Amino acid sequence: MAKQIIHTEQAPAAIGPYSQAVRAGDTLYLSGQIPLVPGTGELVAGDIQMQARQVFSNLAAVAEAAGGDLGDLVKLNIFLTDLAHFPLVNEVMTEIFDEPYPARAAIGVAALPKGAEIEMDAIMVLGD
Repeated sequence: MAKQIIHTEQAPAAIGPYSQAVRAGDTLYLSGQIPLVPGTGELVAGDIQMQARQVFSNLAAVAEAAGGDLGDLVKLNIFLTDLAHFPLVNEVMTEIFDEPYPARAAIGVAALPKGAEIEMDAIMVLGD
């Protein structure tokens, strides 16, 4: 099975030796996104909900570059430096997704790249 590398200028460039996403068949593996503003490479200003919205915007841009959207997500991993933010991130998720929601894990971590408070990666299935 051939792999297709997905890249878009509408999401932050990779800050290491990895791709924004890789498509294998109908499955798209999206690399972790932190709340960086595309173009500036700076963390978005604001609270955890603003940061979560920026992360979802970045994931959406990569999904769109592959021909999908966030509705195609089947698995989402959320990494938080403070699990007290979990209910606030849940509120943002209800703004972004309709039921049925994707499968999800929320993981507390000690630190994230660039001092971010949140990171998400995802798996999508494209096409029917």
